[in-house]
Amino acid sequence: MGRASGTEPTTSPSRRLVLLRHAKAEPPSELSDEQRPLALRGREQAVKVGAALVAAGLVPDAVLVSGALRTRQTWDLARKHLGEPAVSFTDDLLGAMPRGVLALVRELDPATRTVLVIGHEPAMAATAELLAGPGSEDGALAQVRVGVPTATYAVLEADEDWSAWDRKMARLTEVTRPNA
Repeated sequence: MGRASGTEPTTSPSRRLVLLRHAKAEPPSELSDEQRPLALRGREQAVKVGAALVAAGLVPDAVLVSGALRTRQTWDLARKHLGEPAVSFTDDLLGAMPRGVLALVRELDPATRTVLVIGHEPAMAATAELLAGPGSEDGALAQVRVGVPTATYAVLEADEDWSAWDRKMARLTEVTRPNA
């Protein structure tokens, strides 16, 4: 059913996947890659991402976060706007390929409607490209084909249960960088 403003569509997809590249991290140093923290700019970006997700109506029911420090910090700062969804931290997103990200998505509870995945490049953009099918927005598709900057998210929509998500079956509706 449509919202009172009359500007939204009268139906919405049953599932939305938001793929977010973590915010800007400190450059490589003597720390392991997994232990690199967010830079000051990244901290600012993460707060803005959380506010942007709320403004876009993309408050997640569930969140999957890579085990890397920079992704956990991105979530900690973005979550101030996003309530208390179910959160899972997984090292399976570290170095994941698109099919690995998709495998995690397929395991989601069918009752979950909006999922936020906070991970790394090139996996976030490549997963969006893998899933983007007919009806995808051309500009968004062009962006994920070349990769996305830090603190950028892609939104995919489909009516199928998570377990049925596969190659080229979702609509890529946007790629947004709230901090540009």
